[in-house]
Amino acid sequence: MTLKWADVLEIAIQLAESKPDVDPRYVNFVDLHKWILALPEFSDDPTRGGEKVLEAVQAAWIEEAD
Repeated sequence: MTLKWADVLEIAIQLAESKPDVDPRYVNFVDLHKWILALPEFSDDPTRGGEKVLEAVQAAWIEEAD
């Protein structure tokens, strides 16, 4: 499976699994962007991961964590 920026929920799930000790409420967007690009299945244009997409991923990750 290849992840794209549109796969917000799946990205959030993978981040929750790969970073269990991280509280997503306190993650800055620079780190979040870097971590998404580092996911093994992620393959999309890094420049398309703007603030709105990162906010959506962060919100989904917070939901996953709760």
